[in-house]
Order: sequence, then C-alpha cells, then structure tokens
Amino acid sequence: MKKILLLGALSLFSMGLQAQRKFKITLDEARNGSYTVSPKLPKDGIVKRGTTLTISATANEGYIPDGGYYATIQDGYVQYHETMQSSFKVKVDKEMNIGYSFVPKETEENLRVIQDIVYAKPGVKALKYDIYAPKGKDRLPCIIIIHGGGWSSNSEEVMRGFARELANSGRYVVFNIDYRWMDNLDGDKKPTALHQIIEDVYGAVIHITENAAMYGGDSNNIFLTGDSAGGHLAASVANFVERLGDKSFNKIENTFQFAPTYMPKGKSIEEIKQKLAQSIKGVAPSYGVFSMQMLSQRFANYPFLKEVAPINYIPEGRAVPYFLLRGTEDQLIKNEEVESYAKALIKAGQRVEYLQVGGANHAFLDWKPDKETQETFSKYGKYCTKHMLLFFDNILGK
Repeated sequence: MKKILLLGALSLFSMGLQAQRKFKITLDEARNGSYTVSPKLPKDGIVKRGTTLTISATANEGYIPDGGYYATIQDGYVQYHETMQSSFKVKVDKEMNIGYSFVPKETEENLRVIQDIVYAKPGVKALKYDIYAPKGKDRLPCIIIIHGGGWSSNSEEVMRGFARELANSGRYVVFNIDYRWMDNLDGDKKPTALHQIIEDVYGAVIHITENAAMYGGDSNNIFLTGDSAGGHLAASVANFVERLGDKSFNKIENTFQFAPTYMPKGKSIEEIKQKLAQSIKGVAPSYGVFSMQMLSQRFANYPFLKEVAPINYIPEGRAVPYFLLRGTEDQLIKNEEVESYAKALIKAGQRVEYLQVGGANHAFLDWKPDKETQETFSKYGKYCTKHMLLFFDNILGK
C-alpha cells in the first residue's frame, strides 16, 4: 500500500472534525463509468458520524463495474475496503475516500463469477470465497488463491485481477478465498493465532473440494497459490496435510494438529487427509514467507513458530511440485528467504522452479482501484501468470 504523508494542517483539521463527531468524505474520480452517493454529500464533504451512505455504480458502454470501495488511513497507509457489488453501503465512522473502478466488459464476458460463498463463521467475520469459472466448461482442474496482507489486512478482492487472468485461460476454475485476520483485528474478543488462520485455509480448501463440481471444477486436481502472507499459507496447506487432526493445536502438550475450520458431515479427518494428499498437485507461492526467522518479525510473541514454518515440514514421501516467484526489487521478501526454501525443497526430493522477475517489487499480483497498482499488475502480473499456468499445465501433462 502507498504511504500517505499527511500535512500538519490537515491533521489538525481532522482532529477538529472528530471532536465534533463529523468527518470529511472525499469522492474519487471514476474512469469509464460513474457512481452516485445517497444521501447527496454537502459541498464541503463533511458528514455526521453514523450516517449511512449508499453508493451505486453505472458503467459506460463496453465496461462493467470492477469494484466499489471506501479507503481509510491505517498505520499511515491507505487501506482499501472493497466489494464487487454494483451497489454497497458505508457507515461513516472516520474520514474516508469513496469510489468505484470499472474494467472492460471482455474482462469477465467468458467467465461465470460467483461471489461470497460462505464456508465457515468461527468468529465475527463470515469466511468466504469467490469463484471464477470459464463458461461452458466442465471437470477443469482447480486453482485456489490465498491473498496476502501481512495476515492482518486485505480480503479476497485484492486478488481478483489475478483470479480473472488465471480463469480467462479457459483451462482452470479459480477459487479466491478469505480468512481471519490475526489477533483481534476482525473484532473478536479472543485473538486469532497463526495456526488458526492456517486452519481457516484448510477449511476453505476442504469446502471447495466438496463443492467444486457444481462450478465445473475437478476436485481431484487442485493447485494452491498465494502472495506474501498468502504464499506462507499456500505452502503451509500443501506441506502440513499429514498433520491434520481433530485435536486442537497444542491442546494436548506438544501435539500440533491442525483442525480445519470447516469439516463436511459424515467425513473423517483421515478421509480428508487422504483426499487432500492425493488432490493437491502443486503449489505456487509468490514472494512468500517460509522460515521461522521471517515469521518471527511479524509474530514475535507466538510460541510455536517452528510448527507453522513450511520449511520445517517439507513432505518427503509425497510429491508437492513448487513454482516460486519473487521480484528482484522486493525489499520485504529477500532472495535469501526464497532461495533457501528452494534448496530445502530440492534436498527433500521435490520439483522446484524459481522465477525472479527483474524490476518487480513486492505485491505485483495485487489488484486495487488505483491506476498504479493496475499498471503494475499488467506489467508483471500477467507475464508471471502465464508462466505459472505453464507450470501447472506441465504437471497435468498438458
């Protein structure tokens, strides 16, 4: 996310508004469409706290709504809160920008897009995923995307550009999932631990295997991918299958089983383990986190880092081919983090391909309303998507 430099005068102005329980709402300019806000904002954009705004989009000819959003400042950075609906509501509780983005109609004209499939609700937030399925196709292999955001921000919408690009190949059904954020960031009284986030992702994968056929997917052929924190989660789910269980994580001392957030009725955990071990055909983490050392930078007080670091549990008796991806200018995930994981995979007898993209920085697979993020995806993300698909195709013998 871009860092926002706030002018001192603006900060003082905002403080004054908060004291009055009023906030400034800024409407961003739309390209290739328009949107309305109801009730209509006053000229100065100052709105009372608690006001509910309804935002509705209309696309220009040849375009469709890509997503609506409200954007706030969080820890000095812009945080987008997005929806793919053509109309949404926002309750004003802070200063924010509001807007809508639009994309060419052909972006989705060959896809069936199904949004907000809820797979579990272990806390305040309902956990869901979106589906991008090529029209008129059946029994296609599945790709499951796990978004990044430091385990503490973003939702599946940030991967929608990537999801559309994969699905528009016409060769895969794409499932784009969400999960709980760490600590109390979703509003839960009890903090969410890292192993519980992994359990959420397992729940999503299991739910997808149970329902993939409804959307033209073949649950016997599943690929996992994710970026940054999502890269860690994709690698974890691929590597930790043998550690699935019905015991809570460390409830019995030194028993580190992952209990999926969702389990289908009538299925045992052993049946699920066998299914996933056979179905997961490959994994493609992009600029991911694999080591205890990197995880400790985000989870300094978490006592079980060894148990959630993918590098410590690389399967040796089960093939998990890896496609690793990183931009050369990534200052967050350094080459050493990915290269050391690649070497560990090779040592364990796994197939590995490691692609470094010259000039690319962190999070180049993201898709957000701003022009810069979309141009970055077009420059680097589309190219890398083609290589990832070739890797998946090769595994399937295509």
